[in-house]
Amino acid sequence: DDFEEVPPKGFFRLSPGKEVRLKHAYLVTCRDVIKDAEGNVTELHCTYDPATRGGDAPDGRKVKGTLHWVSARHAVPLEVRLYDRLFTRKDMSNLEEGKSFRDYLNPDSLVVCRSFGEPLLKNADPEARFQFLRQGYFCVDPDSTPECPVFNRTVSLKDSWAKEMRKGG
Repeated sequence: DDFEEVPPKGFFRLSPGKEVRLKHAYLVTCRDVIKDAEGNVTELHCTYDPATRGGDAPDGRKVKGTLHWVSARHAVPLEVRLYDRLFTRKDMSNLEEGKSFRDYLNPDSLVVCRSFGEPLLKNADPEARFQFLRQGYFCVDPDSTPECPVFNRTVSLKDSWAKEMRKGG
């Protein structure tokens, strides 16, 4: 979500030749895009400016985008459960004739994703709560183990970029 090879207007995340801030790290610039045989992006080769440790440039240059990231070398695999509305219909009190509530079940009411997180999440206590930056608030599921930490989204955050894209921006 943080990379576009050909970015639309107003995209302040990573794209070829564009400089962005890695939160709590450095300013980086995408220099090369590596793709597989099907044309899917598999790697981004970037350079960083060592003078920008902490994310600020001593020469005063400004960047508009800040990316939240996790170190691949230190990250732990997670299972993330994203919950949405159970029904596709707002008012379930007046169903169409011949239909039951089952006809209005939302197939996307639960989406299970594999993700990566900070190492401290591996040993989080059941029901502990965390904010995953730009994603929402999550609670540790009782099914969670150090080998497979499981997090349930309890509240999502507004995504102004997704809203802009739906408007055709």
